[in-house]
Amino acid sequence: MPKKVLQNISEIRRYFHTNQDPIYFVSATNFNLLGLDEWVKNFKYICYMDCFDGRHPNVLCPSELPHDEFQSIEDINNYLLQHKEVVDYVKRRGGKPKFVFLMFDEKTERLAKELGGEVWFPKAKLRTAMDNKIETVRVGNKAGVPSVPNTLSEVTGWDQLSKVATKAGIGTDLVLQSAFGDSGHTTFFINSEADFRKHEHEIVGQGEIKIMKRIDCRGSAIEACATSEGTIVGPLMTELVGFKELTPYRGGWCGNEIFSTAFSPKQRQKARDLTFKFGEQLRKEGYRGYFELDFLIDKKNDDIWLGELNPRITGASSMTNHAAFAHADAPLFLFHLLEFSKKAFKLDVDELNSRWSDPDMIDSWSQMVIKHTEDSVDIITHAPQSGIYKMMPDGRVVFDRFDYHRRAVETEDEAFFLRISNAGDYRYEGADLGILVTRGRSMTKSFQLTEKSKKWIHGIKSAYSARPLPSAQAFEDPAFKIM
Repeated sequence: MPKKVLQNISEIRRYFHTNQDPIYFVSATNFNLLGLDEWVKNFKYICYMDCFDGRHPNVLCPSELPHDEFQSIEDINNYLLQHKEVVDYVKRRGGKPKFVFLMFDEKTERLAKELGGEVWFPKAKLRTAMDNKIETVRVGNKAGVPSVPNTLSEVTGWDQLSKVATKAGIGTDLVLQSAFGDSGHTTFFINSEADFRKHEHEIVGQGEIKIMKRIDCRGSAIEACATSEGTIVGPLMTELVGFKELTPYRGGWCGNEIFSTAFSPKQRQKARDLTFKFGEQLRKEGYRGYFELDFLIDKKNDDIWLGELNPRITGASSMTNHAAFAHADAPLFLFHLLEFSKKAFKLDVDELNSRWSDPDMIDSWSQMVIKHTEDSVDIITHAPQSGIYKMMPDGRVVFDRFDYHRRAVETEDEAFFLRISNAGDYRYEGADLGILVTRGRSMTKSFQLTEKSKKWIHGIKSAYSARPLPSAQAFEDPAFKIM
C-alpha cells in the first residue's frame, strides 16, 4: 500500500499535531525555537540555562555537573547529550528520538546516534563547509546572487593588503571578514594602516580572507527552507547592528525588526527572488533545510548584495516563526522538520511564496539582544525574571507577570523579556543578558534606536545587580551564541 502523501498545509499541520516520535531542540536556551512545542506534539527543549526558573512545561534543564570550560555552543550541546539526567529522560520517553540544534559538530552527531536518535539537519561537515564566508561568495556567484565587490586572499601585511585591494579595484576603504564569524567578532573595518595594526593579529595567518569594498548600507536578514518541492522564503527583516547600547562590537548583530513596509516593495521582492535562487543552488550543493541570508542594501543606489549565509536556524528564527503568516499557515521551521521526516508531501511553493510576500501577512515586532557593553567583569547578584514587563508613563520598566509566550504582549507599552544571564553568572563585556521582544519598531525611519527602545534597554539593564569580582579570580566565558 503506497504511503499517504500530505497534499496541503492543513494536512501538514495535522501531521505534526499528531506526531509520535519525540523531537528535541538541544541548546543553551530555547530562544531560537520558542513556541514550536505548540505546533509539534512531543517536541521538547533540553537546555543548559533555565530561562524560566522551572516554569516552562516543555523545558528540561538538568542540574549542573562539573565540566570542561565551554568554548562554544557545540561544547554545551555535547555536555547535555552526555548528562545522565538527559540520557535517562530521552530513554524514558522512548520512541525514535530526533534532535535539532542551533550549532553541532561531528561529536554531537555521534552522541545523538548513541542515544538511538537522528540529527534532523544536514551533516555537520556539509554545514561547516557552507558556513564558510568564502564558500558563500562562491555559491552565490553560481546562483547569480552577487556579493559586495570583493576579492579573496590571504593577508600577510598592510602593504600586501593594499596591493591586493587596489588590483581588485575596490579601493582601500575596506571591510574584512574571516571565513567563520560570530555576530561581528570577525568583521574588521580597515581604512588605514593604523586600523590594520589594531586587528593585525586577528587577520594575518587566518587563511583566506574576504576583502570587501566598504559601502554605506542597511543590514537585512531573510530566512528560508530548501525542500524537495523548492525553496520556501520568509519575510525580509531589518537588522539592528552595532548599537553601543546593545553590543560592544562594532558591526555586531543585536536584533531584528519585522514589519510590512521594511524596505521598498521592489527591494523586498528582489531579496525574496535572490533568496529563492540561492536556496535552489544550495539544493544542488546537497544542502537542504533551514538557512538564513544577510543582505546589504546600498543606501545610494538600492543595490542588494549578499552579505553572508547561516546554514541553520539563527537569532532571527524566533521572529520568522512567530510572524502572522506562520500562524495563518505554519512556521517556516515546520517545513524543515517535514523535509527531514521523510514523509511524502506536495506543496505549491510558488503559491506559498506569493502568499507570504503579501504585506498583510506581516505584523510588526522587534527584538533586541541586550549584551553587557562595559569593559568590566563582575558577578550578578540579582537578575530580572523572564516574563512580561511594562513601561510606565515616566519611562520606568517594571515586571508585570510571568509568561513564556511573546504573543502575551498586548501593546507597545509591554514587552516580553527572555532572561539569559542569571544570578551567580559572570557579567563580562559581550555577555548576553537577555532578549527583549516588543510590538512595533525599535528603530526610527532613519534606522537609529528610538528613545523608547533606549528606555527599555536602560530599564532591563537597571534590573540587574552585581558585585565586583575578586581580582585574583578567573572567570569562564561560555561563548554562548544565539545567532
